[in-house]
Amino acid sequence: MWNNLKTTVLLAAMTGLVMVIGEAWGGQNGLILALVIAAVMNLGSYFFSDKIAIASAGAQPISREENPRIYQIVERLAAKANIPVPKIYFIPTDSPNAFATGRNPSHASVAVTRGILEICDDEEIEGVLAHELGHVKNRDILTSAVVATLAGAITLIGRMLFYAEMFGGFGGGGSRDDRRGGALSMLAMMILAPLAATLIQLAISRSREYEADHTGAEITGNPRGLASALEKIDQWSKRIPMQVSPSMAHLYIYQPLISGQMFSSLFSTHPPIRKRIERLIGRDFV
Repeated sequence: MWNNLKTTVLLAAMTGLVMVIGEAWGGQNGLILALVIAAVMNLGSYFFSDKIAIASAGAQPISREENPRIYQIVERLAAKANIPVPKIYFIPTDSPNAFATGRNPSHASVAVTRGILEICDDEEIEGVLAHELGHVKNRDILTSAVVATLAGAITLIGRMLFYAEMFGGFGGGGSRDDRRGGALSMLAMMILAPLAATLIQLAISRSREYEADHTGAEITGNPRGLASALEKIDQWSKRIPMQVSPSMAHLYIYQPLISGQMFSSLFSTHPPIRKRIERLIGRDFV
């Protein structure tokens, strides 16, 4: 219920933001256009945000014949968690990571990288996938997927406004001198849009990782498996970093390198690995 409420608030806030911007830069015509854009964005965020996340990661469907190991683990864990078996995807990168997405447990997907399958044993893979199924069971995957879509949209709006300013606005009437906005506001929007996206991520991400760790450990009955996996992922990700857009970084079990983002530690969406391990097993993993 709480996650559904957060999702509704996010969609409503995004609608309001788009309408305010549309009216400010295009008058009545801009407001009408903003309503259309907001409707498309809201519907797309709800029904297609998981597909957007999968496509953004470059993930590919994986069959049982290609990797029976993953299917056996996911099916076993899904039965323990009492949720439907999610779709399984493979990300062709050597950096170890994983994420879950979807609008509900019946429409969920999990994606794992080649790197995580290579460095982790079955017990550790089980811990990682249990963490991701924890997100599914806790029903926070829709909020995360919607945030990813909306965060990308905020950045896109900033770019659209910049180009609209360059080419004369949205046609709301009046001379260029009278039109509201101006170069300084365009610059402000270009700066604030990625910041707003990051702040949205911060609002939902830190506690949900702890909760998914806890739920995953309950599903497997073995918190050390996930703790060991987090230790390995932390070490290997520093050797083989994975670059993703800021709007998608919060989806992953481990905070990837945010491409083009200054002061990334300030805007980290994940708790420190050491803190997560301490919560799982009571002390640092050795």
